[in-house]
Amino acid sequence: MLRCVPSRPGQPDARSLASALWVGVVEHQRHLPVPHGFRYRLFLVGLDLDELPQALDGRWFWSARRPAPAWFRRADYLGPAHVPLKQAVLDEVERLGGGRPEGPVRILTGLRYWGYCFNPVTFYHCHDRTGRLVSVLAEITNTPWKERHRYLVQADPAAPAGAPLRRGFAKEFHVSPFLPMEMDYAWQFTVPGETHEVDMVNRREGRVWFGARLALRRQPLTGANLARALVLHPWMTAKVTLAIHWNALLLWLKRVPFHTHPKKRTVPAP
Repeated sequence: MLRCVPSRPGQPDARSLASALWVGVVEHQRHLPVPHGFRYRLFLVGLDLDELPQALDGRWFWSARRPAPAWFRRADYLGPAHVPLKQAVLDEVERLGGGRPEGPVRILTGLRYWGYCFNPVTFYHCHDRTGRLVSVLAEITNTPWKERHRYLVQADPAAPAGAPLRRGFAKEFHVSPFLPMEMDYAWQFTVPGETHEVDMVNRREGRVWFGARLALRRQPLTGANLARALVLHPWMTAKVTLAIHWNALLLWLKRVPFHTHPKKRTVPAP
């Protein structure tokens, strides 16, 4: 017979939270000018900003209130640290022309693990007052420059409920020195449920150069799931940074052309 085990005092019921753990894989596949790809397992944390800091209360090694081995630190994310993160996200969505959604805002990201945090991309899922996902704000951070840029992807009001969010647009921000600026993006986000997928494609002159895919499965924020994530991936954000530099070395060895940062160009790119 199944038996409900009550949470410890001060510990929220994980199954009643919108916040969750997301476990899965990230895949990159380069087609031009030289084939190259990789696939890594990872986990991300999805936090409803209205559930912070309580969502991580009572969790061993996890906190949104103070330094911990797994620490949600407000200063690691969008906007000035003294501004509530939800407000900063909504301000940016409004600035980019997406209105001001009135429902939950949920962040999908890596936290600060053992004092280190780096996220190539952090996603902010914004909902209307009915709970419908209406926009995704993607905050990109490049390396080694640590610059940030935001792109907004909005739901099509005419699309049926649960339809993916899609957007095609010109690249505006230098990310990898092994990809030129003169490219177009095609992005797609499924609506998070028990699973969530993100697909990002780079095209140049109609040809696909590069694609990235994130495929995740939702897990509740139970003590067991959080402990397993830290045991299997104790240095998650450091692993991401190491993978970026390792694959950059492989691309260099394959003689993939290096593209200078636009701010350092002496002449315009062709």
